[in-house]
Amino acid sequence: MSLFSSRRERRLWLWTLAVVVAIYATLGLTGTMAEWLREHGFLDAAVFFLLGMFLVGATIVTQGVRVRIGKAEIAVAMGIVAAYLMVFTRMAILEERSHLIEYGVLGVFIYEALSERARQGRRVPLPPLIAALLTAALGVIDEGIQWFLPTRVFDPQDIVFNLLAGTMAIGAVMALSWARRRASRTRGGT
Repeated sequence: MSLFSSRRERRLWLWTLAVVVAIYATLGLTGTMAEWLREHGFLDAAVFFLLGMFLVGATIVTQGVRVRIGKAEIAVAMGIVAAYLMVFTRMAILEERSHLIEYGVLGVFIYEALSERARQGRRVPLPPLIAALLTAALGVIDEGIQWFLPTRVFDPQDIVFNLLAGTMAIGAVMALSWARRRASRTRGGT
């Protein structure tokens, strides 16, 4: 029996690994990167964050919607955008917004890999819960590494935020998938 249930699952786990490596590899550089971005006006103008949120949105849409977009999907997508904008505007520290990007994308890839595995007949109980817990565990490791870096700070609040960022993105994919299924049943029933 193969480790992966399909080529798609294998690809999703490789993307997950790439995101984890990117998050952990930049831990020592984050302060320097944030300073450079601030000096060049990217953090103040929120351009960096908006580009990152575009990445999260693209990940959610490409993983959550694979058919023609209908009214239900548009309504759900607008709700998701509103939720992310509300979180964005309430975050005082600009650098903390990167958690929405990093752990949102990570949560989506983990959830999609587990869901693909379940669709292929492998036993995966509660993919959304397992995805959220794995995302949180990777966030704990992230914070644990920061404990040992002189330029970083271990912050339990970040662990909670990483979990919430992953859970928001997983919920967004699930909501888009639900809207897609609902729309396809409506189209099939008429």
